[in-house]
Amino acid sequence: MHTIRILRAVFDDIIQPYEVPAFRGAVIEKAGREVTLFHNHENDGFRYAYPLIQYKRLKDNPMLMCIGEGVAEVYHFFSKIDGEMNMAGREISLRIKKLEMSDFSVQLLPQTRKYELRDWVALSQDSHKEYRLLQSAEAQNDFLRRKLIGNILSFAKGIGWQVEEDIKLDILSLQQNRLITIKGIKVMNFYVQFTCNVALPYGIGLGKHASMGCGVLGGRGE
Repeated sequence: MHTIRILRAVFDDIIQPYEVPAFRGAVIEKAGREVTLFHNHENDGFRYAYPLIQYKRLKDNPMLMCIGEGVAEVYHFFSKIDGEMNMAGREISLRIKKLEMSDFSVQLLPQTRKYELRDWVALSQDSHKEYRLLQSAEAQNDFLRRKLIGNILSFAKGIGWQVEEDIKLDILSLQQNRLITIKGIKVMNFYVQFTCNVALPYGIGLGKHASMGCGVLGGRGE
C-alpha cells in the first residue's frame, strides 16, 4: 500500500477540449519555467517520468490535478494568482470554482476492479506500426493490454510505489476513436473498459499525453 495526496483545482471559466494544451502553457508561464514538475522538462531535455501535475477539462472548466510531489510544488502557481491569466491571447479567470484535497491508498487488491479509460493514447509512431502489423484482434488486444500495464507501472514509479506482485489486467472492450491533435500531431486514441487488481485514483491520466487530458481514468462500478 502507498498513500498519496491529490489536489484537484477547478477554475470558474470555460475552455474547449482543444484548448487544454494552451491552458497548460499559460499555467507554466504563470508558475515559472524553473519549476520542473509543471512542464516535465529538465535542462537537457524531456523528463521521462510520470507527470505529477496534469492539465484537464472537467465538463467545461479547466482543472489542475496535482499528485504526490506535485501538490507541494503547486504553490508556485497559486502564489501568483491575481485574477486572470493570459491563455493563447485571451484572458481567462483564475477564480476557483472547486478545490479538493484528498488522500488515496494505491494498492494491490485481492479482487479486480472495473475501470474505463477515455482518450487513451497508447501508441507511439513506432508502436503504432507494430500494432498494425499484428494479424488478429486477439494479438492487438494483448499488445494494448501490455501497454496499459506498462502505463500503470509508470504511474507507480512516478509516485514512489514499488509493485511487488504481478498486475492482473484484462481488457473487456476496446473502441478506437477518431484521431485527435496534440501539439500539431494527429494521434490515435482509444476508449477502453478493463479490470485490474490495483486500486487507482479516478481522474489520473495514463498513457501518452497524460499531462494534457488524455487517458483519463474513471470507474465502471463494482
